[in-house]
Amino acid sequence: MNDKADTGLSAAEIRDLADIAGTMVPASTELGMPGADDPAILADIVKSLGRDLARVREAVRAIGALADGALGAMHQDKREALINDCFANGGAAAAALGRVVLGAYYRDDRVLLALGMEARAPFPKGYALEQGDWSLLDAVRNRPPLWRDDRAVPGGER
Repeated sequence: MNDKADTGLSAAEIRDLADIAGTMVPASTELGMPGADDPAILADIVKSLGRDLARVREAVRAIGALADGALGAMHQDKREALINDCFANGGAAAAALGRVVLGAYYRDDRVLLALGMEARAPFPKGYALEQGDWSLLDAVRNRPPLWRDDRAVPGGER
């Protein structure tokens, strides 16, 4: 996993990503939950970067720079504060980092089982969801269309 050709990340970037992921979601022995820096979860994070690779690399580098290259050596509280600040001000790069870390974490079978869910894909069985407040969608429903009706264009009728 440390080969940049295979992952798109250098060994140092993977180490920093592991420190960040473990700070975002630390392991809990009381609850039997692995941290996001667990080797299997970290491998899934790295494997699933895809189109987010550049943004995740940007966020990891920014956090590493704020930590003066010593993120792993920082006290947990300072690391959390630094990462929280990055997420508050990091824009698209921080959002991509959070998305890939949490996405991989909540795909892990151990995490799903600890949360009382079946360790399976959501489809084809699906999951039961509590009914919520459908009025929250009113802003979307009342928004003008985001597309152009091709029937209004000459020659667009089918």
